[in-house]
Amino acid sequence: MIRLYKNGVWLLNGAKVIEDTPEAPRQLQQELGSLPDKAEAAKGTMAYSILEAHNTSGSMDKLKIKFDAMASHDITYVGIIQTARASGMEQFPLPYVLTNCHNSLCAVGGTINEDDHLFGLSAAKKYGGIYVPAHQAVIHQYMREMMSGCGKMILGSDSHTRYGALGTMAIGEGGGELAKQLLGGTYDVNRPGVIAVYLTGKPAPGVGPQDVALAIIAAVFANGYVKNKVMEFVGDGIANLNAEYRSGIDVMTTETTCLSSIWKTDEKIREFYALHGREQDYRALSPADVAYYDGMVEVDLAKVRPMIALPFHPSNAYAIEDLNRNLKDILHAVEQTAAQQLSARDFKLTDKIENGRLRVEQGVIAGCAGGTYDNLVDVADILANRSIGSGEFALSIYPSSQPVFMELVSNGSVSRFMEAGATVRTAFCGPCFGAGDVPANNCLSIRHSTRNFPNREGSKPMNGQIASVALMDARSIAATAVNGGILTPATDLDLSFTKPKYYFNQTVYQNRVYNGYGKAQPYQELRLGPNIADWPKMSALTEDLLLQVASEIHDPVTTTDELIPSGETSSYRSNPLKLAEFTLSRKDPGYVERAKAMQRIEAARLEGTSPIAAEPALQDVFARIKALPCGEIDPKATGVGSLVYAVKPGDGSAREQAASCQKVLGGWANIAREYATKRYRSNLINWGMLPFLFGDEALPFALGDYIFIPGVRQAVEQKREDIIAYVLPGNGGETKKITLRLSDLTDDERQIILAGCLINFNRR
Repeated sequence: MIRLYKNGVWLLNGAKVIEDTPEAPRQLQQELGSLPDKAEAAKGTMAYSILEAHNTSGSMDKLKIKFDAMASHDITYVGIIQTARASGMEQFPLPYVLTNCHNSLCAVGGTINEDDHLFGLSAAKKYGGIYVPAHQAVIHQYMREMMSGCGKMILGSDSHTRYGALGTMAIGEGGGELAKQLLGGTYDVNRPGVIAVYLTGKPAPGVGPQDVALAIIAAVFANGYVKNKVMEFVGDGIANLNAEYRSGIDVMTTETTCLSSIWKTDEKIREFYALHGREQDYRALSPADVAYYDGMVEVDLAKVRPMIALPFHPSNAYAIEDLNRNLKDILHAVEQTAAQQLSARDFKLTDKIENGRLRVEQGVIAGCAGGTYDNLVDVADILANRSIGSGEFALSIYPSSQPVFMELVSNGSVSRFMEAGATVRTAFCGPCFGAGDVPANNCLSIRHSTRNFPNREGSKPMNGQIASVALMDARSIAATAVNGGILTPATDLDLSFTKPKYYFNQTVYQNRVYNGYGKAQPYQELRLGPNIADWPKMSALTEDLLLQVASEIHDPVTTTDELIPSGETSSYRSNPLKLAEFTLSRKDPGYVERAKAMQRIEAARLEGTSPIAAEPALQDVFARIKALPCGEIDPKATGVGSLVYAVKPGDGSAREQAASCQKVLGGWANIAREYATKRYRSNLINWGMLPFLFGDEALPFALGDYIFIPGVRQAVEQKREDIIAYVLPGNGGETKKITLRLSDLTDDERQIILAGCLINFNRR
C-alpha cells in the first residue's frame, strides 16, 4: 500500500522513478543519454520554483519569504493584531482574512467571544482586512474557495493551513510569524527538503480522503520521514481524484509534521477555480522533466482500505478490517497508553466490545477535513432511507461553509441527513478541538476531523472525566451510523454514489463578508471588550539566568493541547493573563504556581529588590553560584524565571499561546531532546524564550532544580551553539556542569531573544 524509499529519487517526466542508488547513474544514462546534475535537478521541483518566487534573501539556502495572503481565526487574530499594533503597525500590507469559526459556539466567558468578533471587524476596517462573520465558513474552506491560487503562498495562524492540492503552498505558524508579515518582515527558514508523494491507482468505492491521509500519516509520522519538509504530490493516481478529495488528503499532511505541501495541478483544478469564479487564478504546475527529491512516499490508492486512527494520535492508525480482527489486543494497547501518559488507569475501550465488534457512541463529520461537499453528498447517499436509530449513538454534521450548506439544502442532502436522525449545524471548527459535541464520560467518538490528541474532545482526566476520539472517513462514519454505532467500514456496504454536481453560490459572501483590503480607515476605533488585554511588559534577556525546572514531562511527544488546553480555555485567548492560568493544567496542574513563585522573585528584582531578599531560600543557591568558575555574579542583575523540560514538545496546533503563556508566567526557556515542529520552536523564539536542546536520555536535573546559565546573553550575541550551564539541585545536592545546545538561529531570531520578545524587537 505504502512504500518509503530509503534514498533520494529522480523523477523523469513526472512518471519514471529512479532511486538514488549505485545503479542510478547507469539507469539515468540509459534514460536520458547523459548524467544530470543533482543540484540542478533539485531545482526542478514545484516547491523550489514557488519558494524561489517568494524569496527575498537572494539565497535559496537561507530563505526570507513574503506571502501573498494570510488567514487567522477568532482564537488567534486578536493576539496577532495586538502584537503588530504594539509594534507600530498602521495597516495590513497584504490581504489578511479574519474568520470566526473557532469561538462561534463557545458559551464560556459571557460576552467575550462576541467581543472578540467585534474587535476583529473593527480591526478589518481600521487596518484594511477581510472579515468573515461567524457561521459563514471554517477558515480553510473560505481560503480554498476565495483566496487560493496556483503558485501562491499563504500563511495562516492555524496548523492546518494547507492548500497544496489547489496549487498553493501554505504554511501554518504561530502568531508571531504573521505579525512579522504585518510589519513588513519575512518568514525566515532554511530551504526545506522536498519529499515526493507518488500516487498511483484509484481508490475503491467507500474509501475516502481521510483513509488515504491516515495511511500516509501512519507510515511517516513516527520516523520523521517528512518532518519540516515539503510534501510534493505527483503521479498518475492524482488524475483519479477530484479537487475536494485531494484537499481532504492535503489538509491532513499537517499531522505528518511536514512544513508544507504542493500538488501537480490539472484540468480538475482548473475546473475548481472556474466553478468559484476565479479561473484566472489557475495555472498548470508540474515538476521539471528531470527533478530530484530527498525521498519518496509511494502510495497505491487501490490498496488503501477504510482506516481508523485510535486514541491518541492520527498516526495510531489501522485498517478497520485489521482492527476488527485483532480488536481486544489493539484496544488493550490503547488502554495501556492512556494509563502511562494520562495517568488514566480507569480508561477503557475493551468494554465497548459487543459480540466481537466495537460499539461507538458518537459520530461527527466537521470542519476543513470532513465538512466538504464531496464528503457530505456521499454521506447523504449512505444515510438515504436509513436510520441511525434511537439508541446512544448520535451523528452531527457540520458543512464547511454556507455555500456548501446551501447546495446541500438545494439537492436534498440535508433532508436525508435529518430523516436518518443526524443533526446539522453551521460551519464550525469546535469538534476538532473540544468546543463542540463533547462526548459523555467513557464514551468513544468517531470523527472526520483533524486530530484525536488527549483531551482534544474536551474531556478532563485530572477531574476524572475522560472520553476519546478516533478519526475516520465520513463514509465509514455514515456506515457505522446506519449500523447503530457498530464500527463498520464503508466498503462493507453495497454503495452507489450519485455525485450530484456542485454549484458554488458566493452571494452570501458578497452580502456578509467585509472586504476592506486596500481601504484602511485609520481613524476607525477598535472595539475593545473587557476581556481584551494588552500583552504584559517583557524584559530583555539578562547576561546571566537562574531558572527553576517548573515542569518535567517524559512522554515521547507533548502536544500543544497539553501545553495549553483547547476547548473551554479558548474564550480567554484575548486575555494573556487569564489564559496563562490554564497552562499545562491537564498535564501538570502544579506548573502554574511553581512558575508564578519564580515570577514573583523576578518582579521584585525588576523593582530593585535582590532575589535573595525576595526569596531567602535563594541565599544558598547564590552562595553555590558564587563558588562556580564564572566570575562575579550580581544577583540583582541576574534574570530569574522558570523553564519547562519535555522530550519532544510542540506537536499539533500552531497557536502561539503554547509558548506565550509560559512567557507570561515568567518562563525563559524550554529544554528538549528535539522540537516536534518548527512552528512551536518559532513560537518560543518570538516570545523571547530560549529553545535549548539537551540530547542525553538520563537527565542531570529534575523538577524543582535550579539551572544557572552564566553569560547567556553574550553567548547568544556571539552565536555560540554550545552553552555551559550548571544544575543546582533543589535538595542541595552536588552541582553539575552541563552543556545546552542553541542551534540554527537566524540573526533576527537572536535579536528577538535578546530583546525579550518580538514586540520589543519591533519597537526597538
